[in-house]
Amino acid sequence: MERLYDRLSAYQASDYYGFHMPGHKRQASWGDNLPFGIDITEIEGFDDLHHASGILKDAQELTARVYGAEESRFLVNGSTVGILSAILGCTKKGDKILFARQCHKSVYHAVYLNELNPVYLYPEFDEDLHLNTYISVSAVKTALMEHSDIRAVVIVSPTYDGVISDVEGIAAVVHAYGIPLIVDEAHGAHLGFHPYFDKNALAKGADVVIHSVHKTLPSLTQTAILHVQGELADRRRIFRYLDMLQSSSPSYVLMASIDNCVHLLAEKRDEMFVPYVKRLQEARAQLKQMKYLKLLETEHYDWSKIVVSAKGVGLSGRELYRILRVKYHLQMEMAAGTYVIAMTSVSDTDEGFQRLVKAFLEIDSEIGLKNEQMNVGKQMALNDVVEAMEDAMGRLPKNPQVMNSARALEIPLEETEMVLWEESVGRISVEYAYLYPPGSPLIVPGEQVTEEAVSLLQDYRKVGFSIEGLEKDDYLRVQKNW
Repeated sequence: MERLYDRLSAYQASDYYGFHMPGHKRQASWGDNLPFGIDITEIEGFDDLHHASGILKDAQELTARVYGAEESRFLVNGSTVGILSAILGCTKKGDKILFARQCHKSVYHAVYLNELNPVYLYPEFDEDLHLNTYISVSAVKTALMEHSDIRAVVIVSPTYDGVISDVEGIAAVVHAYGIPLIVDEAHGAHLGFHPYFDKNALAKGADVVIHSVHKTLPSLTQTAILHVQGELADRRRIFRYLDMLQSSSPSYVLMASIDNCVHLLAEKRDEMFVPYVKRLQEARAQLKQMKYLKLLETEHYDWSKIVVSAKGVGLSGRELYRILRVKYHLQMEMAAGTYVIAMTSVSDTDEGFQRLVKAFLEIDSEIGLKNEQMNVGKQMALNDVVEAMEDAMGRLPKNPQVMNSARALEIPLEETEMVLWEESVGRISVEYAYLYPPGSPLIVPGEQVTEEAVSLLQDYRKVGFSIEGLEKDDYLRVQKNW
């Protein structure tokens, strides 16, 4: 049997270039190689993350200063543990919570754990870009006016696709109701460190912000930070839940990685970001010259994300992803229905950007050549087939909520049954169906399954996406006698 370490070593030795997380991009240039020799436990002189009073206390205080927070905490269980702790700390059992429907599954898990009643915010959908975009201030205001008993608001900004919402405007509305705003800024740990990028959510007034430093900065996978400020979020409760949920044996290697990353931000910010921004601007300028493929961006955007759409050219996002990987040995972060995402960071090299730009320009040129050689009617028919699939994908289904997820997941097994997806329409789901990545659910326990949701599951499966959370492929567990 092949060992995982051997496969990782072989991949490291290959010429595949990764435009995906983690942000260190397997480069040792921003820190020493991390050997077994520094993997210790809570011994004398090295502090205790759960009762920090020495070097870890100092490290977390530096982190708060660098990011502009009042208090910051290291996370070695990823942003997931920060999101869980934030939501559990800001709500009580049975409370009502307002959150973006495209939030990560960890938000839904917090809703389940605290038996919360969700009210969803649906992002605007850009028909031209075929992209879920921002959460509008007006949508937040309307929801809070209709549900005066909401106890916390959660949004994700920037999204997996790089879209940034008006956090400042949303914070003002939320604070007028005396409740906290939690921002999942996992994909925005780099924001605020160069004028090319937007300010981070802390600078815009969010009460709790969670950053995955491993996603876009030079830090090891699983490393993240929880930040708190203001009086609206009960930080005592948040930190208590963090102590319960985070490992009691936090890795010193991971904590050293976070600390190293924060010191780089404090001491070598310009050295990291100035050349990176120059590479990024040059790459984006060149990619805007494409005639068929399209570089996607919105008015408020995280420019570190290079999102390229194949909409209308007879290629699906999955096919474009495959071409980049197989022909050019470029590993994208993910493929969606119509586009691919290349995640960049301060650790990307000139060679990496050059390979990426060259590949996209070549593919774009080949699409043009193919269009010239192909019969116009045949090309239009091919585009129609692909676009029909595209139109069914990308949107978030609006499934009626019959009960909260906690109640649905407590239904005894004998009162449930497995049915094929197409037979689940109108039934009450008792399990999640996630599209992964990015980890947003298409179906949540307690929701009545719609034809739209089933159609999305089928379309995503057809083009090779992974549907997670299901007990059995092509089946959904539902409540009996409904």
